[in-house]
Formats: sequence, structure tokens, C-alpha cells
Amino acid sequence: MNTLSRSLVVALFIGVLMNLSNSQTKGTEMEQKPVIYSFTMKTIDGEERSLEAYKGKVLMIVNVASKCGFTPQYGDLQKLYERYKDEGFVIMGFPANNILCQEPGSDDDLKQFCSTQYNVTFDMFSKISVKGEDMHPLYQYLTKESPASGTVKWNFQKYLIDRKGNVITKYAPGTKPLEDEIVQKVEELLRNAS
Repeated sequence: MNTLSRSLVVALFIGVLMNLSNSQTKGTEMEQKPVIYSFTMKTIDGEERSLEAYKGKVLMIVNVASKCGFTPQYGDLQKLYERYKDEGFVIMGFPANNILCQEPGSDDDLKQFCSTQYNVTFDMFSKISVKGEDMHPLYQYLTKESPASGTVKWNFQKYLIDRKGNVITKYAPGTKPLEDEIVQKVEELLRNAS
């Protein structure tokens, strides 16, 4: 084999190695896509919405109910949303009837209740199950696979997700939305622009 042939073989070998390295990197990047963005949910108005539409936002996911002792938290959720929405903060309310049947109404009933009782303008979604055999895949992920895993203890359990789609923490249902620990964490996540 002459020098030119050897050089070609070495160049081809290096090219193959670089392609393998690039494809492994691309595969790793795909695997690292945040799970939260893989879900598509139905809004309270019946439209399908990919959670990928929320990329770059700080999210708070909350299971809500209109006939619960914690229902007044709607008011504080709305205040928290109004305070930080212009900075990229989104609250996502997911009605659920899993806990003592405290959300028995239809999506239309709930939409009217939230509007008239608490002037809710944050994003509300169609009723889902957050516990049990018919648990929605979003909540299967949150409760079984995410870094904040663990059962939904009651209505108004809150999950915080950073701008990259990573589940950061959860707050117990009794932790009010305007308590310092939540407000400070929201502000911290909003400061992290990337």
C-alpha cells in the first residue's frame, strides 16, 4: 500500500469515527429532551395543546378542585400568576375529581366557576385523573418518574418546572401559593434565563 492509499484509509477511518461520535451525541441530545414537553393536553376549551408550547417558561402545574377546603388557593394562584406572568411564568390548572369527588362538574361548569369566583386567567385544562388506575400519563410521569415523585396527597399539590422543562420541586397542597418558599423559588427560576 503506497503513502497516498494509507492516507486515504486513515482519513476515511477518522471520518467514520467522527460520524459515530456525532450520531451518539445527537442520540444523547434526543434522549435528554425534557419529558414534560412530550405531553399534549386538552385545554378547558377543548383544544389540544402540546406542552412544548411552554418551552422557555417557568411552569407551575397544580391539580385543582372547586369543592375543596383549599379551593380559595385559586385566588392566590391568580395573584402569583399576575405578579410574574410578564417574566415568563405560567400556571397550569388541572381539575381532578379523584379526591373525595371534590371536582364533580363539567369543564364548562369549572370554567364558569373559576371566572366568576376567582377571575382566573391562568391556563386551565380539561379534567383529568391524577390518581388511581386511570391516572393521566402526565401525572404518571410527575408522581412516578420525575425528580419530585411521590403520590398526589390532595388537591392543590404544586409542581415547579424550570425554563428547560426540568421538574424542580413540588409543594404540599397546604402550602399556599404566596408563601415565601414558593415565591422565592419562582423568582429564582425566573432569574435563570437559560
